[in-house]
Amino acid sequence: MSTDADASTDGDGAAGHGTVRSQRDHWERTYGTHPGMYGDEPSAPAVRAAEVFLALGVGQVLELGAGHGRDALFFARSGLTVTAADFSPVALDQLGARADAEGLADRVATAVVDVREPLPFADASVDAVFAHMLLCMALSTDEIHALVAEVHRVLRRGGTFVYTVRHTGDAHYGAGTGHGDDIWEHGGFAVHFFPRALVDALADGWTLDEVIDFEEGDLPRRLWRVTQTRR
Repeated sequence: MSTDADASTDGDGAAGHGTVRSQRDHWERTYGTHPGMYGDEPSAPAVRAAEVFLALGVGQVLELGAGHGRDALFFARSGLTVTAADFSPVALDQLGARADAEGLADRVATAVVDVREPLPFADASVDAVFAHMLLCMALSTDEIHALVAEVHRVLRRGGTFVYTVRHTGDAHYGAGTGHGDDIWEHGGFAVHFFPRALVDALADGWTLDEVIDFEEGDLPRRLWRVTQTRR
């Protein structure tokens, strides 16, 4: 899930529903024009998450913001069963076609999901959840808290949540157009940059296992990889 630049704002200054509609339209066009735009190699956080999941004996993973599936397919190749969720049907169609071509269709399911709404999965129905840079899209702080509460609901007790977010040490924090709530639009994308206090608040009711600072991309982006366990 990614964010379009032409963001409207809601009454409290944070990026609002118009932004999300713009995101969906933008990324449907982008995925349609540039299939497989992020390449075939998994992200470094997905590689680490797979190590964690396999060491814990995880069988089923829900990936939120799966896009065209480079990480979901990597999880499936690693022996995990994956439900890949995203709000872009175009991206998920690409993912499904790749899974079929690689003989992974029995390990990969797709679901069109808007993470601002309750997740369409049963309570305590998955072993692990992975989300690479989904939580730091143009979601308000309240929406992020609601989403993490939903992740807690669908995870089994002892289940693991691994997510990554750009943080306030990133070079783009405070640059470009501010939309309030630590959301800044720069170079065509709106990002919710996380202060450490937000990471800690999202771990309330969880066991916070680790918070790792890392870099990604050419800028480079500054991110945290967070691992927490449902109590």
